[in-house]
Amino acid sequence: MTPPPPVTDRAPSDPPGGTAPEHSGTFDAALGDAELLAARAALAQGRWQSARSLLLHTGDDWDRRGHRVTVLAADPVAHSRAGQWLLAEPGSADAAALLALALVHRALGGEGDPEHARASCHTAAELAPADPTPWLGLLLLARTLGPEAELTAAFKELRARHPEHHHGHHLLIAGLAERPPGGPESHEAYDTAERAAAEAPADSPLAVLPVVAYAERHRVLAAAGLAPAVPGPAPCAHWTGPRARRVLRAAFDWWLEWEHDEHPRRHLDLNHLAFAMSAAGRPAEAAALFHRIGPHATRAPWSYTGQDPWAAFHQARTHALATG
Repeated sequence: MTPPPPVTDRAPSDPPGGTAPEHSGTFDAALGDAELLAARAALAQGRWQSARSLLLHTGDDWDRRGHRVTVLAADPVAHSRAGQWLLAEPGSADAAALLALALVHRALGGEGDPEHARASCHTAAELAPADPTPWLGLLLLARTLGPEAELTAAFKELRARHPEHHHGHHLLIAGLAERPPGGPESHEAYDTAERAAAEAPADSPLAVLPVVAYAERHRVLAAAGLAPAVPGPAPCAHWTGPRARRVLRAAFDWWLEWEHDEHPRRHLDLNHLAFAMSAAGRPAEAAALFHRIGPHATRAPWSYTGQDPWAAFHQARTHALATG
């Protein structure tokens, strides 16, 4: 196992001199994917051909495909561009997936019909039976609109196509975390996350999923006034019990040994780990993670504080870098 990176090391995005980069105070779901950024910009300008090329070359890298389709679909004009693409290439599975996820985003934003979005997801699934992405769309709908039975049904279909689906597992755990607990350190979300991590290959990013489960429970507890909203100097009891300490140690050790720079959603895992280490009162580990995060802050889990997520990220980062 390699030693932890010194907290004084510069991250790749740090400027000369070793100081941490300035941040914009905004969150970009593309997470630094340069090809995705270019395709999204072209799509916004009315050119869907770049999205076509991007998804063609993404192939069956399902986590990357799900990430890219979801980000492209969030653009306000994505549904119309995908419709134009389908007119030019009827039966295109990539165009159908983009249209389906775009309609999902519109429905979740109150601008479209959820039933229309569901039907579009099923159409995309029929065009590409092996692709979990249309089921990711259905999972997104079920996570927000319910019912819970649809959440578990969509996850089952998604997992049958890609057992390690990163985004899909995050959505499932977020839903499970809202169920009542069985005890102070007992919860279905924890059990499910630990089981998924144990069943995945040793190098799978699902190793961080148990930390995600604790973060999702932190969200629920903070909303109920049962946990501090923003990680501060004092450790939060939610993160300092025996099970939480074991989960954090295992996830941090996994990061040291197996960190995947190429995983499309790795920054989300890094932000969850930094949030957890901050809340647990472990600034040295948090500082190392903040250096690795660089400019790629993510809205979750910092939005779980109930306060401005950028302010929560900045507060935790400043404390970690000052004391770690």
